[in-house]
Parts: sequence; C-alpha cells; structure tokens
Amino acid sequence: MNQFFRKKISKLDLIVLRIVCIYLAFGLLWIFASDSLMSSLISSHDEFAILSTYKGVAFILITALLLYSLFRRTLKEQQCIEQSLQASEERWKFALEGSGDGVWDWDLPSDHVFRSSRWSQIYGYAENEIAPTATAGRELVHPDDLAILISDVQNYFAGNSDVYISEFRLRCKDGSWKWTLARGMTVSRSADGKPLRMIGTHTDITNRKTSEAQVTHLAHYDQLTGLPNRVLFLDRFKQDIKKAQRTGQIVTLMFLDLDKFKEVNDSLGHDIGDMLLKDVARRLESCVRESDTVARMGGDEFTIILNDINSQVNIERIAQDILNQLTTPFHLGDEVIHVSTSIGISNYPKDGTEVELLLKNADQAMYVAKEQGRNRYQYFTPVMQEEALKRMRLISDLWGALNDNQFRVYYQPIVDLTTGAIFKAEALIRWQHPTRGLVSPNDFIPVAEDTGLIVDIGDWLFNEVASQMATWKQHYPNLQVSVNKSPVQFRSVHDNCSNWIERLQQLGLSGESFIVEITEGLLLDARDSVVGQLNAFREAGIKIAIDDFGTGYSSLAYLRKFDIDFVKIDRSFTSNIIPNSSDMVLCEAIIEMSHKLGMKVIAEGVETDEQRDLLRNANCDFGQGYLYSKPVTAEQFEQLLNATQSNFTLN
Repeated sequence: MNQFFRKKISKLDLIVLRIVCIYLAFGLLWIFASDSLMSSLISSHDEFAILSTYKGVAFILITALLLYSLFRRTLKEQQCIEQSLQASEERWKFALEGSGDGVWDWDLPSDHVFRSSRWSQIYGYAENEIAPTATAGRELVHPDDLAILISDVQNYFAGNSDVYISEFRLRCKDGSWKWTLARGMTVSRSADGKPLRMIGTHTDITNRKTSEAQVTHLAHYDQLTGLPNRVLFLDRFKQDIKKAQRTGQIVTLMFLDLDKFKEVNDSLGHDIGDMLLKDVARRLESCVRESDTVARMGGDEFTIILNDINSQVNIERIAQDILNQLTTPFHLGDEVIHVSTSIGISNYPKDGTEVELLLKNADQAMYVAKEQGRNRYQYFTPVMQEEALKRMRLISDLWGALNDNQFRVYYQPIVDLTTGAIFKAEALIRWQHPTRGLVSPNDFIPVAEDTGLIVDIGDWLFNEVASQMATWKQHYPNLQVSVNKSPVQFRSVHDNCSNWIERLQQLGLSGESFIVEITEGLLLDARDSVVGQLNAFREAGIKIAIDDFGTGYSSLAYLRKFDIDFVKIDRSFTSNIIPNSSDMVLCEAIIEMSHKLGMKVIAEGVETDEQRDLLRNANCDFGQGYLYSKPVTAEQFEQLLNATQSNFTLN
C-alpha cells in the first residue's frame, strides 16, 4: 500500500495534503475544545453567542496567519527552486553555446523542439523561422543522410550506445549544406523506460569534413591529372573483380605507356611534359564510359578498367579509339607535340583472377606492343609469360656475370678502303654464359640498359680495352679502338666519363687512341650533363663517332653542334647497295655531306667485293664487315694486324 501511494501521489500532492490535514486538525480541535470550555464557563446564552462570534473571528485570523505562514514558506521554497533551476539552465546553455554549438531540447511526446539562438545563427535562419518540431528539423537534412540520422537515433533509444552521436548534412537558409555533428542524451523517461525528453547540441564540422575530403583526395587521386592513383585503382579493380565473380561478367584491363614521352620531357621541359599528361588524361577519359576507371600509375603510365564489355570487337574499338586520340597532335602553348601510346590488354578471368597477376600480364603485353613498333595494342598470351620468365632469369644471371668473369671482349677490324690496311677496330662485348653458351648482345644489352647494369658493364668493357691498348701501344702506336657508350651510361649519376679519362692517364695512353661511339638519339638529349661529357672527351683527345647513322633523328645542326669526327653508315643501307640504287644514292649523299662537314665515314656491314668497290668509288674512308673479318679475340686480331699491314700512319 505504501508503495502504491509513493507511485500514485506526487511530492506536491503530499505537501498540499499535509497542509489540509493540519488545517482540519486545528479546526476540529478549536471547535470542539473551545465549545466545551465555553459551555462549562458561561451559562448565559447571549454571552455564549457573543463569545462564539469572537471565537469565529479569532479562528479566521489564526487560520489566516497559519495559512499565510505555510503558503509563504512553500512559495519561497518554490521560488528558490525555480531560481536554482534557471541558474543551472543558464550555466548549461552557456557551457554548450559558449563553445559555438547550437542547443536543442526535444520533447518526444509532443515532438516539440526548442532550438537556441546560436543554432539559428549557425545555419543562417532567423529565430523561430523553422517550426519548433523535430519533423521540421528532419526536412532540412540531406536526403542521402536522413536514413543514417534516423538509424543513429533508433540505435541510441535501443540502448546500443550511451550517448547519441550522428553526422549529417543540414541545409542552410542560403541553400548550402553544412556538415553537422549532433550529440545528445535522454534526460527524462516514462515509468516504463520510454524516452520523454532529450537534449543535445549541433556542431558545425564542415571545415573538418572538408579537410578529411582533401586528405582522402590526396591519398587516392593523382595531383597532376586528377585521375585515380595506383591506390584507388587497385581498390576499384579488386571491387570490380569481386562483382564479376558474382555476375559472371568479364573485366578488361588496359595498361598504357606513352611512346617517347621522355624525349618530350628532355627536349621541351617538365612543364610541357606535365601539360601533355593532363591532356592525355582528358582524352583517355573521353574514350570510355563513366562506369569505367582511368587511372595514372605514375610517370607516363596509365591504366583503364572496362566493366561488362564481353565483346572483343568493342574492346578493340575502344583501344583503337585511344590510339587515334593520342596520335592527334597536342597543341600546348606554342608547341605542337606528337606522341603515341602502346597498350597491353589482359582479361579477367581468362588471363588471371588476381589483381597483381592481371596487372603484370597487361604490363607484359604492353612491353610486347612497344617491341613490335609502338602505337598499337596487344593482348596478353601465355607465350608472353614464358618470355617474361626468360627475361627475369636473364636479368638474374646478368647480375652475376661480371663477378663470375663471364664477359669477353671481341674486336672487329675497321679497314682503310683505299689500302686495305687495318687502322681501327670496334670493341664488342660478348657474354659467355656457363650453360647457355654465347649469348647475343641483342638479347642482353637491351636488358642491361633497362636494369641500369649497362653502366657497370660499360665500365668493365672500357677498362678491359684500355688495358689491352696499353699492351698494343708498343707495337701498334697509331691503332684506334672504338667503344660504344649507351645513352643510359651518359645519363647515369656515376661520372664514368672522368673515370675513363683518369684510367687512360694511369696507363699512359693518349685519348687519340680511342673513339667513343654514340647513337643518333643521344644528340637530341641536349642536357648539360651529356654536353659536358662529350666536351670532356673531346678535350682529352678522344674522338666521337655516330653509330648506325641514318636510322635515328640526327640533323646537320646537331652534327655541327657536337663536333663529330666519324659517321658510321648503318648496315641497313650498305647491305643491299647496287649501282644506281636508292641505297647507293643515300650512301653517296651521306659520304659527300660528311666530308664537307669535315667528318670521315665508316661503312658497316661490308660483306662483298662489290659493296667494297662501290663504297670505295664513292670515296668512303673505311669499311667494317664480314668481308674483312667477323669479331675476333684479341690474339686473333693481332694476327690480322700483322698480316695486313706493318707501318701505317693514323688517319
């Protein structure tokens, strides 16, 4: 029963009941006690009536004083409570709004919401402009975030979290959106535990969200082109493969590498190179759908993910469209740039089911496209995997070839076409592999250049030749030997140019005994380091020759700029020369031009007497080829020297 009264009767009711009971007790006591006392003392009826009147007045005055005292005390206590509550609420609002947050107070049964003035200021609304209901507030939430907001509220009411927290976008008066952090807690519940009242705050976190978005963008997008970077590409590719596993669709990966982009960077500068990459990115995006992904992997490498394209015809149409787009000239400032691209293609699941495998296979196919002439696309095939494994093993073996002394130096004579005497020789490197036998330079030199091993191999070759020349100079003081130097060696951070010159000085050799053969493509690389090395060779007396002339990009201006001593006509011109043929005309033109520029000419690939006679009649200075000798060892070359001439003067 006591529990029943405690639950059903409020504290205010108890106070009122207490006052009423006191009033009743005092009134009854006054009536019965005073009447009995007066009856015993007064016998006169008139006097009794008069005293009863006085007694009634006295009762009214006394009860009035008593009620006044009781109500004054109660009201004073209530006033103190209200003042305390008001002070507490003011401190609470100051604590919350002092931090810049907007305060809200939600009465759930009525759906009424009180919003502070700071709340209105945050979103640009006038006070009371938004209806004071939770429903009106929800109408301001971004449609994409409303479900999240409702879910967070329900989870809090379900007891899944101690504090209500939610992040969403809320529409401002000017139509913009502000990211909002809502926090709150229940301050009143019904007898059965249902929430009745909830208070909380809204915090503007737009700046934080913007910063987070910027960090995310920097982490997942290429800063130059705005395309997805490698990280985002790999994530999307994994998701696309997972989707394809469920749907049975094909996912196509294209791996692209711009052809000769380095030449653009080196000749026109990185600013033009960056502008070119941006335009390339835009053109690639124009070739695919929005559902596809175009990413920049780094440098001039791009990837494209094509989803749900099961027709090879459509894949090839897109690939050809890309080739056409990129061969269209790029107009960048005052420059007109011509580039192309090589594309490797792999397909899920035919060419692999793992991201890295598909990427590697597409990369291998792209490499084959470059080898086949560039500006084309190539599908991955299992044969490419075999070739890639062979290449990998070749690289592995190449690393140990120097330490294991597997390289050999061979010399091919360069003969004076007038006298037939050997005046020069070209030093050629050969790799004597312990299990493969003699490996062709055409197989390992490109690999050595790609891996950078050509620098160490080139230094080894020069040191071997220099040591051999130190032996030969006693008997053949005017002999010249040419050594090829790859563009990779010229661009190396190692100053092997100075090392070569110092090595000659240590051996007491003159720079006149050496010729450095360079490619035509190097002449386009006008960077200071290349020019400096060529000038250093010239100052040391070392001659410069252009190898395979006519197959590259050189011009008369470059020939004069770098002060070339020898021009070597490529065997592709000399191998098929016959009287009045176009190749013969080209050889005659090269010889005539070179002589007028003060350079001498060496014809490569001389294999027949007819070729020799035609070149000699065209005033070619020297010949090199199997007509005279194939590349031979140092001992065999000495025998050729002794057999063909004794005393000669250097030309």
